[in-house]
Amino acid sequence: MTQSTLCPKEGWNVLHLFYRIDYAAWRLLSEQERRNAKTTLSSLVQEVRAANSTQLLTFSIVSPKADLGFMLLTPDLHFANAIEKKLSLSLGDDVLTPVFSFYSLTERSEYTTSEDEHRAVLIKEKNLKPESDQFEQSIAEFRARMQKYLKDRLYPNLPDWPVICFYPMTKRREYENNWYRLPFEERKELMAGHGRLGRQYAGRVRQLITGATGLDDWEWGVTLFAQDVFEVKSIVYEMRFDEVSARFAEFGEFFIGLQLPLDLLFQRLTL
Repeated sequence: MTQSTLCPKEGWNVLHLFYRIDYAAWRLLSEQERRNAKTTLSSLVQEVRAANSTQLLTFSIVSPKADLGFMLLTPDLHFANAIEKKLSLSLGDDVLTPVFSFYSLTERSEYTTSEDEHRAVLIKEKNLKPESDQFEQSIAEFRARMQKYLKDRLYPNLPDWPVICFYPMTKRREYENNWYRLPFEERKELMAGHGRLGRQYAGRVRQLITGATGLDDWEWGVTLFAQDVFEVKSIVYEMRFDEVSARFAEFGEFFIGLQLPLDLLFQRLTL
């Protein structure tokens, strides 16, 4: 029986997988078995990266929280599930132990500015007439920006920047700090300010927010890419003072990784 694909209506499946290596189990393997295991993982990574609309990142984890990590983006949930099982066994039955995983979907933000809202701003704040060339040019530019924004959110091309940071988060539902009891317009205004702060790091930090409500224990996954770990520390620190984070955000465990090709990853992990 041929397995049919299972693709979301919008966006891609995202899996963050973090493993610890059982070096005692690894040392029980013969030299040939170790070579075969590394070849198996290398072949699997090549196979995944050759799949349509699929990306797989490999990275070494900084600190003993885990040893290595993978980030997989792909349209088909069956494919994602199958690859996750194969990755777990790729170096041998008892070598890789999962220490944390997170499943989510790429998603658009519900707080983005609509075209009607942009039109209203042009008329009320910019004093532009709807029939003017400047008005039409501004609308065309807005559509182009939104098209790129949606592509980057839903179908992103992940950068090969060396530093990768991942953490899960959830919005609070406590007393006066219940995010979900706020009116939509207030939430939208708060998120607009949050976004403006994040855009100050354009060119220094790439950010991907993925949604996991109903899919995992946290509501969102945040993946940051940077050339320098200092930038990750800086943006997270600044964001802590923003009201969205200070009042309404709960954060999970942080993982810092270094993107490496497999040959260097094997060396780093002393495999």
